Parts: sequence; structure tokens; C-alpha cells
Amino acid sequence: MKTSNEILNRINAFIEQLPYERQPYSLYEPIKYVLSLGGKRIRPALMLLSYQLYKDQPDDILMPAVALETYHNYTLLHDDLMDNADLRRGHATVHKRWDANTAILSGDSMLVLAYERMLSFFNDRSLPGAQHQVLSLFTETALEIGEGQQYDMEFEHRNDVTEDEYIEMIRLKTSVLLACAMKMGAVLAGASDEDADHLYKYGEQIGLAFQLQDDLLDVYGNPAVFGKAIGGDITSNKKTYMLINAFLRADDRQRQELHRWVDATEFDRQEKIQAVTALYNEIGIRQLCEEKINYYFEQARQYLAYINVPQERKQPLIDFTNEMMHRDK
Repeated sequence: MKTSNEILNRINAFIEQLPYERQPYSLYEPIKYVLSLGGKRIRPALMLLSYQLYKDQPDDILMPAVALETYHNYTLLHDDLMDNADLRRGHATVHKRWDANTAILSGDSMLVLAYERMLSFFNDRSLPGAQHQVLSLFTETALEIGEGQQYDMEFEHRNDVTEDEYIEMIRLKTSVLLACAMKMGAVLAGASDEDADHLYKYGEQIGLAFQLQDDLLDVYGNPAVFGKAIGGDITSNKKTYMLINAFLRADDRQRQELHRWVDATEFDRQEKIQAVTALYNEIGIRQLCEEKINYYFEQARQYLAYINVPQERKQPLIDFTNEMMHRDK
């Protein structure tokens, strides 16, 4: 069995040696560039770790795992364009390094390439049942992620977003791809339908905890470690779990102060971040968010407990998700 670090090394090495032989090269260069920027590789790692619960050669499914990573990075490429972001992982975004039209077209091609890489895995394998299940799951997940992104955009123009609406949005936008990765790994390993479904729920709960942790780090993270300036969600009035619950739990004075900062069209960035963070501290939002993260993490552990494999086979997956949940960036 491989450790999570060994699996991550194999994923990165596999991505580095992927060929780009189609023309024009200018269409595929941004795709290669995006995938070369690194990242946590959480989704392919979860797929291989899920597969390894049942089989000893996770390298066998590197291609579909990297197909999922290709898809994930396609969503980031287009997110950066929609947000007009300058940087991704410390490097210029595609629309900044090239232009918006290149980002659109290369992103579209990246989506198709993700499917092509997924299909190529099945070309020399007789897995008709698994192929249909995997491609159906991939397609459903891709549609759900688009739905989550649309909700996120719509929430920017609403001041009445509920906690339940927010959780559903992040489930669609973030969690379902982690869940998809884990279920795919189980399906490709020939796991039972019951185990595959439990691993899907495990990934879904981990995904919710992971996104809430992002919300928390955006306010309370160390900028030097987090990799970007903190407070971006505050300055953009993003409807996060933290802001939604601050409004719900604030007293009249605190709510009035929150409204003043949210409604302000001109403000000093640092002053707004400090003021809203101080309100979060008064209201107890950090503790509330940490409790919610721990709740989803505990739910995930319960689903993993249902998986009918020896504990030692679960350990690399447990180690990896523990690192995910105790990160500072």
C-alpha cells in the first residue's frame, strides 16, 4: 500500500509527462500551464486512496484521476476569468498571461480533454458496467458544479441568503467533486454499491468541512501561509457561513454595524476587515464555524466506519483527510 505522499508524488509525475500532441499548440499551452501550477491534488488523491481500500495498485487508475483533476482545473480557469483574478497559486491567471478569449477557448477545450482522458482509460479495458457508472457520475457532478456556481453568483445580489441555502451551494460547488472522486475510485476497484455510496457521503461531508475551513482561513488565516491576503470574503461581502450567521446572531447594535460595512460603497480595505472581524469575535462566529467544521468531519468519520475493509487499509485515507482538516492554507 502507498502512503498519501507517495500517491501525490505519482499524480504530479503523471501530470508532468502527459503528452500534448494536438495542434495548434497555442490552444493547449494554457491547459498545460494551468495543470503545471501544482495545487493540493485533493481530488485525484482521494480517488486513488479510495481505490486502494480494495486493490494494491492505485497507479492503475491514474488516468481517470488526472481526468478529474483536469476538469477541476478547468473550473478554476473559468472562475478566475469570471472573477477577473490576477493570480492563481502565485502565478498569472490564463486570461492575464494570454487574454480572455484564450481563457474561454482553452477552458472549453480543457473540459473536453477531461472527458477524453476519462474515456481513454476504458479503451483497453472490459469494464462496461463501470464505464457507464463512472461517466454518468462524472456528467451529473459536472452539471451540479455549474449549478453551485450559478447559486454563488446569484447570492452576490441577495441579502437574505439562509444558512441552508449556503450549505447547499457549497455542497454543489465544492463537495460533490470530492464525493465523485471517492465513489469513482470505489467503483473502479469493484467495491459494493453500499461501500461506494458510503464513500460518496464521506467525500461530501469532508468537502463541506473543507469549504467552511476555507471561509475560516480567509478571515483568520496567516497571509504568509495562506498564500493570499486574508479578508477577501469580507471586502467583497461574500455570503459565507460566517457572514450569514453573524447577521442571524447579532444584537441590534452589531447588526446595524454589519449593515453599515456591507452597504458601504467606499471604504478602507484594512479598516473594513478589522471592523467586521472584531464583530465576528464579539458574536462568536469563529467558534461557531469551527464547531460546524468538526460536525461535518465527524459525520465523515462515521461513513468511513461503515466501509467493510480492515482498518489498516483505511489508514492512508484517514491520514490524508486529517491533513486536509488541520491545514493552515
